[in-house]
Amino acid sequence: METGRLPLLIHAAATLYMTGLIWFVQVVHYPLFSRVGEAGYRQYQVAHQNLTSLVVGPAMLAELVTAVWLVLADGRDAWRWVGLAAVAALWASTALVQMPLHAALAAGFDAEVHGRLVASNWVRTVLWTGRSGLVLVLIARAWPSR
Repeated sequence: METGRLPLLIHAAATLYMTGLIWFVQVVHYPLFSRVGEAGYRQYQVAHQNLTSLVVGPAMLAELVTAVWLVLADGRDAWRWVGLAAVAALWASTALVQMPLHAALAAGFDAEVHGRLVASNWVRTVLWTGRSGLVLVLIARAWPSR
């Protein structure tokens, strides 16, 4: 395998992993927050934040680093720039919207905050889904038919 393809494969793996994960979070995990119950909710939310960081952090970091790498390797490819912009939007949404909402929920369950978390997470769900299509196109272009 060409070494130039390795960053693309790592990038694709991280993006596809995050796409599957975000759909699970959006459809199953976040909606179930409302069923945890008041008694243990604060502890649940703190544990959730800590454990989620272990599952999400490495993949998001790999996706970011390889998105930058792909642009640096061929900055003339507009689709690589689109992909990097989408990664930046995902990081911004996570840091500026979802993380503060999780922090608010760490004080105790609040139905309004929970509703905002579920609704705002659709932005990340759509972005990661679109990025999956983009990385599949990039892979197809990297392996032309013979």
